[in-house]
Amino acid sequence: MATQSSSSAYQRLLEKRDDDVVIVCALRSAMTKGRKGGFKDTKPDFILSNVLKAVYTRVNLDPKLIEDIAVGNVLPPGGGASAARMAALHAGIPNTTALNTVNRQCSSGLTAVTQIANEIKAGQIDIGIGAGVESMTHGYGSRAAPEVSDAILANQESEDCLIPMGITSENVAADFNIPRKVQDEFSAKSFQKAAAANKAGKFKDEIIPIKTTIIDPKTEKEAEIVVDSDDGIRDGVTAESLAKLKPAFTKNGTTHAGNASQVSDGAAAVLLARRSVAKKLGLPIVGKFVTSAVVGVPPRIMGVGPAFAIPKVLDLVGITKDEVDFYEINEAFASQAVFSIQHLKIPFEKVNLNGGAIAMGHPLGCTGARQVATGLNIAKQNGKRVFVTSMCIGSGMGMAAVFVSEH
Repeated sequence: MATQSSSSAYQRLLEKRDDDVVIVCALRSAMTKGRKGGFKDTKPDFILSNVLKAVYTRVNLDPKLIEDIAVGNVLPPGGGASAARMAALHAGIPNTTALNTVNRQCSSGLTAVTQIANEIKAGQIDIGIGAGVESMTHGYGSRAAPEVSDAILANQESEDCLIPMGITSENVAADFNIPRKVQDEFSAKSFQKAAAANKAGKFKDEIIPIKTTIIDPKTEKEAEIVVDSDDGIRDGVTAESLAKLKPAFTKNGTTHAGNASQVSDGAAAVLLARRSVAKKLGLPIVGKFVTSAVVGVPPRIMGVGPAFAIPKVLDLVGITKDEVDFYEINEAFASQAVFSIQHLKIPFEKVNLNGGAIAMGHPLGCTGARQVATGLNIAKQNGKRVFVTSMCIGSGMGMAAVFVSEH
């Protein structure tokens, strides 16, 4: 059951006001393995178009009423927002609806949701969509590396922003003494929770099936398939099986393919509105966006972000960490997820109830919006109310947000 608290801040959270920013619908695609999975031959704009269409048709909303869309995307094709705009138009959303893309690395999807929520709070719009998409099949790798001037690189922290993510994970493990055994145990649990949730059909309500084509690499034949489940989830993963994997980044390191997030493709969308408008239109209300917070941390240990973003957002809302029913903390790497949970003294059983990115994947721009769909689904299935989503951010930041389920 949900946490019961008598604190006035907690009670205020549960109150319903006409000017609340509410969530009408939150859905995602399946997350599939980069270069190998169900979306390997699908462009990101097509995945995005499908989730944008699903999020308004599911609740019978006239798309003309959607005023703005923000899309988190870290590796945009051609460096612009036009592919996302094209996806919205293809999804049946009229050209009178505005759109922008936003890139705050791994928090891009949550940054998009926050942007739309703040536009509603400021009275600029009544209804909007915060979304996220990434095809790491099509965008990830050396093409994503920036070219930087020597003068900038002379600053140590600036240069630290170029440290490969896997090395920042090793830095966190070394600086804060997170042994490999602990990382592997945490990762095995993520796989086990995700496999159990998958088997029990617990992801069905948050995932929209997408019909697409896939090319057989051997025969080069094209086939039509329906992608409706996360294909990175594996059965039978144990800490012992993970212990056999070689370190991926340094010879004596602790980070490897089994305790780091998977390279993935996927999209998610969150339809937001002012409560008074949602009520007037007879739209369902599944949750409430309360607020979010961002923090900066040293780039060389970028993974510690959630440990500092979560206290900041809880402080803004005025509740304690114990008044939160559960947490969705992105598992970029086991090292940083474990550090964040231990640092905050959150019980591990309150985190990532259906598994996390190590088991399911982390399509960079999508994750922040995906966690909202997953969080609302978990809240509904478990009778929970208040949850927090959080993630670390490449180049040294953290972001966290508070939501209330109203299922």
